[in-house]
Amino acid sequence: MIEASGLADYGVFLLTLAAIYAVFTLALNVQWGMTGLFNIGIAGFYAIGAYTTAIVTTPPDAGHLGGFGLPFAVGLVAAMAVSGVIAVAVGLITLNLRADYLAIASIGIAEILRLIFKNETWLGNGVRGLSGIARPFSDDPLVYLVVVLAVLGLVYWAVERARLSPWGRVLRAIRENELGAQAAGKDVFRFRLAAFVLGSAVMGLGGALYAHFVGFISPEAFEPVFATFLVWVMLIAGGSGSNKGAVLGAFVIWALWSGTELLTAQLPASLVTQASAVRVLLIGVLLQVILLRRPQGLLPEEKPKRLR
Repeated sequence: MIEASGLADYGVFLLTLAAIYAVFTLALNVQWGMTGLFNIGIAGFYAIGAYTTAIVTTPPDAGHLGGFGLPFAVGLVAAMAVSGVIAVAVGLITLNLRADYLAIASIGIAEILRLIFKNETWLGNGVRGLSGIARPFSDDPLVYLVVVLAVLGLVYWAVERARLSPWGRVLRAIRENELGAQAAGKDVFRFRLAAFVLGSAVMGLGGALYAHFVGFISPEAFEPVFATFLVWVMLIAGGSGSNKGAVLGAFVIWALWSGTELLTAQLPASLVTQASAVRVLLIGVLLQVILLRRPQGLLPEEKPKRLR
């Protein structure tokens, strides 16, 4: 009975984190899958969302900024708003860059943001992090899983509607032929900026959901491997350009990532310290297999239908 209860709790834990990662993959799909924006700075907006909701919703604390004790919903909205505002500033500077240059700029900005949270103690308590981030309604993990799934469903509905809308068709036109979209009279930079801001705001939302789930955040939680690399693997595996694929990829890859933890636990004691590197290696090999054998992903992008 105890073992069954433990397995159930572990299942809820895995599903909650997979659903949170699905929010990130949907956000990245807006930027890369729909628009072709090569953003490797996911970790930065992940951190912004997490720290914003922590500052807004936790009780007052003289050791760091904020501590306003506001409700959970306010924290989610604030996380999206702050992420969106910062995305506007970042986008105005970087979105004229192309492909690899945008990638370099975005990952650099993400690392700058993470180091700010690490070194500016007045802002987020430095390396000691922020604790006491409460879950809404109840401390029951199952209740929070329902909340996260509801938010995921809402995000999926909104992003799918955007994909099928005239706005989404312009984004795909820019992705496929930017010069052609310009020739058709579209303001390419404005559309690219809008997609970047929308995706970044949703990334901030995912960061906020993560913060309320674990109850504690610190700069180490936003290392690029966990906050950027995994999200890219999930989107590519599921199907870039497909919202259904983005969600499926998040659940499948997270299940595999968690499975690698069980595998590396069987390694000899002398290799335990290398376990995390082995897990990254296994996921990297999987990504290579996917790119070679099924580059379109598990659920390829569908030809969009017009909204009625």
